[in-house]
Amino acid sequence: MSIYFDNSATTKPLPEVARLVYETLSGEESFGNPGSLHRLGVLAEKDLNESTDKISKLLSCKKEELFFTSCGSESVNTSILGYMHQNPRAGKKVISTKTEHKASLESLARLEKEGYEVCYLPVDINGKPDLDALERELDENTALLTFTHVNNESGAILPLADIVAIRNKKNRNTKIHLDCVQSLGKLPIALSRMGIDMASFSGHKIHALKGFGLLYIKSGVRVQPLILGGGQQKGMRSGTQSPYLASAFALALEKAYENIDENLQKMTELRDHFVSELSRFDVHVLSPKDALPYVLNVSFPSFQSETMLHCLEEKEIYVSTVSACSSKTKAVSYVLQEMGVRREIAANAVRFSFSRFNTIEETDRVIEAIQGIYDKYKV
Repeated sequence: MSIYFDNSATTKPLPEVARLVYETLSGEESFGNPGSLHRLGVLAEKDLNESTDKISKLLSCKKEELFFTSCGSESVNTSILGYMHQNPRAGKKVISTKTEHKASLESLARLEKEGYEVCYLPVDINGKPDLDALERELDENTALLTFTHVNNESGAILPLADIVAIRNKKNRNTKIHLDCVQSLGKLPIALSRMGIDMASFSGHKIHALKGFGLLYIKSGVRVQPLILGGGQQKGMRSGTQSPYLASAFALALEKAYENIDENLQKMTELRDHFVSELSRFDVHVLSPKDALPYVLNVSFPSFQSETMLHCLEEKEIYVSTVSACSSKTKAVSYVLQEMGVRREIAANAVRFSFSRFNTIEETDRVIEAIQGIYDKYKV
């Protein structure tokens, strides 16, 4: 039986999601375009509206504040580029960090080429941005703060309340965008009570389907559309919406929220047990102690990260090195290096990322496999 510890890259769709999609796609009247005026279109629009209602209740926001996209990256791009391009009078400065996902970093790089000022805050060994630097840099010319809620490589959790407090103190007109791709379904998210203005989400990270993203834009915040066309979703995101993808996301989100606190405790126990067992190999645990327990980054001193990955793969254990979006470049993690991890240690880093369906018994099997690898290579 294989073990999948790469849930930050993608998750296996829930059986309930798979059944829902099959039943929808095989239905005689469930393929309509929600923009069509006839009965099939009306049925499709009804399904879409029901999903939007469910998602908005779970995320504690207005349904009018939610927009469906194709992926988390599109949501991030739209938030960062769309807000800055739509609001030139808000300021020409954006504040972020260099440990963001590439979807954010590439958007920020484009803004820099266009003449905007991007200030990258340093982060500490725990992946936390320098809040003193934020307070110094945030001024009347700062239009946007964009940060990742949970880092996809280290599991570091953003001190959001502190950032919101600094924003409120220095410039209440500055907007905050939060990349919630890795935190959704793992930490409680109540958008209307978080003090943020935009947020990005992805379906396939919560046991829904690839090809679906979600964008939250607080009422009153103006964002320029990234995709133009038929004017769907009030012109914010053109393109035919997919009712079955939205239904799958709503169902997966509902299931994730059912026992979210219990699952967090379960994953904390799993992570702590795994770390304790890993200590026999003299590894470097690179994730901070207060990281989200769903993500654990570990450096094996005797093995290049890709070597360990493929050794585990031979035993049907699936892990990753850097972010899946960057893994094909064979680069050493820029996230870990920005956190102050030495390059030679970062080059040996392996990310284990869990889902609520993983078990402590699986971690024990992984430990046995690692021991076998060490024995084989006489380490």
